[in-house]
Amino acid sequence: MDMNSKKPSPSMEAWLKEAKADPQAAQVGMFLVHNGVVRETPKALVRQGIDDGTTVKGMLFSYDAVKVDAAIEEAKKLEGVFYIKVWLNEGRLEVGDDIMYVLIGGDIRPNVINGLQFLVEKIKTQCVSEIEEKA
Repeated sequence: MDMNSKKPSPSMEAWLKEAKADPQAAQVGMFLVHNGVVRETPKALVRQGIDDGTTVKGMLFSYDAVKVDAAIEEAKKLEGVFYIKVWLNEGRLEVGDDIMYVLIGGDIRPNVINGLQFLVEKIKTQCVSEIEEKA
């Protein structure tokens, strides 16, 4: 992988059109989209309140495709989840760039929210590497 190149972001309009044409679409009552974006504020400040005076100018992002696929398969087994599509960027990303998109379709709001939270958490904690570049 060329760490300097990032992927073009997908179209959510196209994703939703594809999702609504899926064989299980008749069981889906709602879709949720997660769009993770590179932010200027360091993770340590946002998550733990640790301010080292720096800002983020970008990040090196990569992922383990086998682990991502396993996480998706696990999320598909959750109650009420009928559709999942995931896109992950890679390489050197700048503030404002898309890191990931996760689309979840399911029967009712609590099940879809649970599915999205489960899958995004699993991807973020077990499948990706995010190395912040400080300004």
